[in-house]
Amino acid sequence: MQQKQQNTPDDSVEQVTFWQAFLFWLKLGFISFGGPAGQIAVMHQELVEQKRWISEKRFLHALNYCMLLPGPEAQQLATYIGWLMHRTVGGLVAGILFVLPSLFILIALSWVYIKFGDVPAIAGIFYGIKPAVTAIVFHATYRIGSRSLKNKFLWLVAIAAFFAIFVLKLPFPLIVLSAGIAGYLASKKYPELFSSAAGHKASQKDYGPAFIDDETPTPEHAKFQWPRLAKLIFVAIVLWLLPILALGAYFGWHHAYTQMAWFFTKAALLTFGGAYAVLPYVYQGAVNHFGWLSPTQMIDGLALGETTPGPLIMVVAFVGFLGGVNHSLLGSEYLFFAGALGAVIVTWFTFLFSFVFIFAGAPIIESTHNEIKFIAPLTAITAAVVGVILNLALFFSYHVLWPQGFSGHFDVAAAFITLGAFIALFRFNVNVLYVIFASALVGLAITFF
Repeated sequence: MQQKQQNTPDDSVEQVTFWQAFLFWLKLGFISFGGPAGQIAVMHQELVEQKRWISEKRFLHALNYCMLLPGPEAQQLATYIGWLMHRTVGGLVAGILFVLPSLFILIALSWVYIKFGDVPAIAGIFYGIKPAVTAIVFHATYRIGSRSLKNKFLWLVAIAAFFAIFVLKLPFPLIVLSAGIAGYLASKKYPELFSSAAGHKASQKDYGPAFIDDETPTPEHAKFQWPRLAKLIFVAIVLWLLPILALGAYFGWHHAYTQMAWFFTKAALLTFGGAYAVLPYVYQGAVNHFGWLSPTQMIDGLALGETTPGPLIMVVAFVGFLGGVNHSLLGSEYLFFAGALGAVIVTWFTFLFSFVFIFAGAPIIESTHNEIKFIAPLTAITAAVVGVILNLALFFSYHVLWPQGFSGHFDVAAAFITLGAFIALFRFNVNVLYVIFASALVGLAITFF
């Protein structure tokens, strides 16, 4: 009997062709609703339980790595699995198709929002959705907090982070850096605080042999090699630097498009904890500092992001689109193209490093995943993210319930919609899309009746 090659997936099960994988990733890009939890659940059901392309153990092994990385974990998980099956091109296809449909959809919806946002029907829909988004962010705070705040130290980090951003108005990057340092220092004296760090464990279910099974050797292309890492880093720098230089040379270094490229590069490196974690940073920059859009438009953008497929962080495409339109960056005659270019620029610089972290970083992280000196800072950062998201929830509450500020009237109808969304999410665990849809209908009813 011929010995099975040691660097290929399991030959005893049906092989997965590149075309089969391409069609699945394309479909996933259009059905990936429900945020990261829903998207990961869909991938588990399809890839582990039904198609048997990867075993549950290997699937969750990859997921744990992606949870430690900055960036959208569901999109990175798709990239990881595509890369594991079909090398770099497989990872590129999986990751790009996870994002591309939502980019096109958001560009279209953003234009509809700009052109028809003042139409009573559209305004009514957004009036109902905004309170629902407020409840959704509070629910996200609860979910992430209940999963990550496992001891008093992590609770202290979360409270300190909330105080730092809510009271002291400290920038998000400084909070992340401080939390990481605190976690590292605490692990030196109290390693037991991080011994049960977050991680997904495999169940006892056996779904049968898989294309990439538990015992399938690591493919050659997935093994860490210094020359390969150097090549990937060089390519990544070129793909980042050339667009920056082109934007700076054509538009100027202080132009909004160039500033978007710089700003969302920093945002991409700080997205520990997912989209809800980086949204406060995006708000600080896009709304307060650069003025690309208003606070109300930011909430509307999150509402659109919640109702479209793809990573929730794709809300940044809405930010880029409105930045291009609001400032007429290509002139008043080309508003759509100005917005579309802004959305594309923002998406490129937000997701470029998401791919880099998988292609260049996953082999390194794989070799250090169980070392406390790497787990502790990331665990503390996740705890800090809880406090930051709570600040975001309070920010949304203020703008939704007091649209003219505390000196204005309290919006009773918005408060009742928020309460209903709270009950649906916290008491009955209703799907986010249903909550948004029902809230939109209520908003329409209030507008017309």
